[in-house]
Amino acid sequence: MGKGKKVSWMEIFQGLGKTFMLPVALLAFMGLFLGVGSAFSSESAIEVLPSLGASWLQVTFRFMSTIGGFAFSYLPVMFAMAIPLGLARKEKGVAAFSGFVGYVVMQLSINFYLQETNQLAAADQLREAGQEMVFGIQTLSMGVLGGIIVGLIVYKLHTKFYQFQLPDSFAFFSGTRFVPIITSVTLAIVGVIIPMIWPIFATVITGIGHLIQRSGAFGPFLFGAGERLLLPFGLHHILVSMIRFTEAGGSQVIDGQQVFGALNIFYNELQHGLAISPSATAFLSQGKMPTFMFGLPAAALAMYQTAKPENRPKIKGLLISGVIATFVTGITEPIEFLFLFLSPLLWVFHVIMTGAGFMLMSLLGVTIGNTDGGVLDFIIFGVMQGTYTKWWLVLLVGIGWFALYYFVFKTVILRKNLKTPGREESTDGVEYSEEEVSYKAKGAFDAHGILAALGGAANIHSLDNCITRLRLVVNDGSIIDDERLKKLGALGVVHLDDTNVQVIIGTKVTTVRNQLDAIL
Repeated sequence: MGKGKKVSWMEIFQGLGKTFMLPVALLAFMGLFLGVGSAFSSESAIEVLPSLGASWLQVTFRFMSTIGGFAFSYLPVMFAMAIPLGLARKEKGVAAFSGFVGYVVMQLSINFYLQETNQLAAADQLREAGQEMVFGIQTLSMGVLGGIIVGLIVYKLHTKFYQFQLPDSFAFFSGTRFVPIITSVTLAIVGVIIPMIWPIFATVITGIGHLIQRSGAFGPFLFGAGERLLLPFGLHHILVSMIRFTEAGGSQVIDGQQVFGALNIFYNELQHGLAISPSATAFLSQGKMPTFMFGLPAAALAMYQTAKPENRPKIKGLLISGVIATFVTGITEPIEFLFLFLSPLLWVFHVIMTGAGFMLMSLLGVTIGNTDGGVLDFIIFGVMQGTYTKWWLVLLVGIGWFALYYFVFKTVILRKNLKTPGREESTDGVEYSEEEVSYKAKGAFDAHGILAALGGAANIHSLDNCITRLRLVVNDGSIIDDERLKKLGALGVVHLDDTNVQVIIGTKVTTVRNQLDAIL
């Protein structure tokens, strides 16, 4: 019994990688909108290029920023829906719907607890208190961890209850209708428990913030590594806010006023035309640049080159959009989420290298401020501010970061056989030929004819597809008309045994599968 349960959780863990690709793909695409829109609508960009200030351009950029920000604002709920959607084998729509219901109910429950215990923060202190607004609900800032927690709970509830039968008097609430009901009850309880344990993490982070301030040259390392380490849990905002806006990030007297926090100090010095304090920028953009502009693009290149040759065209767009997002504006999630859940080793390496970037930039005396860590910050707050920022050192260090990231990622991916994009095992160990991957039948497929050649609907037990093949479990494989299927456009038919059959369709296989689903 125990062994079976272990295998079940291992299957769930392996399946998470595939389920994450749905929100991550959207994240990568929306990152381009957000990056371009926010970058060129900023006051700094308009000061450098006044032509960008044209009203029609600014409206366009603000629109792009608004649309692009959607994926980042609602990423947790997308995970809450994508995990049960991807892992459930039956009634996937109900599973995804229950994921949304569970996520909202959990936020409402957290809000209720915070309100009843007088812990709701003021509107202007949400981030400092580790809280945020979700669908108009003031709740704890849990990041994607909250979505993952909900997604896994809903998946287990869905698997157990989607066929559950209640007594006749309550039969209306049985089956799939019972899944969102039991989800609501379960996540309501979870939502009350979470605020009880979450302050423990906040207390630890506060202590880390004060430790960073007392750590001298090692402080930037602790900050950079800690911020990356906390990112998946949504707790990084607490640490970042402390360093940027409180005395934990330093203090400075500027124009007779005491200013606290690294970012506040930087902006005030910039505004008053004063020399920028290296002690302030040590916690700002410059520390991210080696990793964001060079390290993560190198990781993406390693993932591309370790992918199976036939899969590289499929993942190229995903990786390129992720690289553009991190390089231009410092939006790193589209790349990080490709390996975060696959390899703790690579994530720890990434955390350490990010911290090392902060420490090295500080030790070298680089003074580039702001918050994003992309090439726009590099140009506007580095190159254009003059040689005193020592911006060229970012390029020199970046070359080393690129080489190290590429070597480590490529080595670990190959030696650990990680299933990064494009390296997924072919189902049933099938190796796809170049002809099969590039095969495209002329014209549309006759789905009704294909179904008839497969022995009709009564012969189909289950239907799925992989990259190029329909994967079927049938009641009787001997009645399948292979020649008829080939005349209908199939490249070939593979009989694995008496009941498991694969029909090679080519790159249009998903369309054919959807047509067959509709008929069935």
